[in-house]
Amino acid sequence: MEKQHFYSNGKLLLTAEYVVLDGASALAIPTKLGQSLDVVPKSEPGIHWTSLETNGQPWFQNTFSLELYDKHNDVLEKLVEILQTAKSFNPLFLSESHGWEVTTRLDFPQHWGLGSSSTLINNIAQWAQIDAFKLLHASFGGSGYDIAAAQHDQPIIYSQNDGIPTVKPIQLPWNFTDELFFIHLNEKQDSKEGIAHYRAASEAKKIDTNTFSSLTTQVSQAQDLKTFITLMELHEQYISEVIQLHPIKARLFPNFNGLVKSLGAWGGDFVLASGDEEARDYFRSKGYHTIIGFDDMIK
Repeated sequence: MEKQHFYSNGKLLLTAEYVVLDGASALAIPTKLGQSLDVVPKSEPGIHWTSLETNGQPWFQNTFSLELYDKHNDVLEKLVEILQTAKSFNPLFLSESHGWEVTTRLDFPQHWGLGSSSTLINNIAQWAQIDAFKLLHASFGGSGYDIAAAQHDQPIIYSQNDGIPTVKPIQLPWNFTDELFFIHLNEKQDSKEGIAHYRAASEAKKIDTNTFSSLTTQVSQAQDLKTFITLMELHEQYISEVIQLHPIKARLFPNFNGLVKSLGAWGGDFVLASGDEEARDYFRSKGYHTIIGFDDMIK
């Protein structure tokens, strides 16, 4: 058996954050940066796992088996849980008598929030020859849009109902992407925490998913930047009302003359902004130096 190589795209969610959990259609885009997983059989038993950062330095290393591992190591415990879950879906997975040398490598810093977990889940699912959506639901949970982005090399309209995903690849007609860029907010957002907040905030009100699905369609078909910004600002207002949090622009950049749109779980990771080089300088002056052009980020 030869070396096996697997790769999954990172992701960004442009619309319907949170409400995608309740069936709204969302616009998700795969990023050029993702994560690889390489598997080489070895004669010694057990799994020797190495996880590399973008600079090639290991951030996690361990040798273990699914039966014998250090239960005091949180990262290892979660990894074994994922592998055990994958094996429950395919009993032949990891059933050979030999061992494995496994190496994963991220193209992006872990704290960027582009999907270090979802790319790992999708890679393991490919290795185990199982459904990545089922593996996600059984391990991390979530809507699954990140798995869909991991598997597609173009923007998608994504929705899920009762855990059943619907994925529609699309072409964006946007001719203004040179005026869009992403800014990292210098902190990692815990998506589980964000989902829990959304669930608590949305229990008291009925979510009109149709409104967000309609906005997703309109945004994906926007013909000019002005229309795009108007729709995105309306989206921010609606999400703000649902989750009872002030939009990121109101909180951090109230005097910025342009779009600032939260992505994914509000409060961390990347935001989407509009403007020219002067606009980018505004964010640099505020201490935000990880700024990536739309076309440089999106696959």
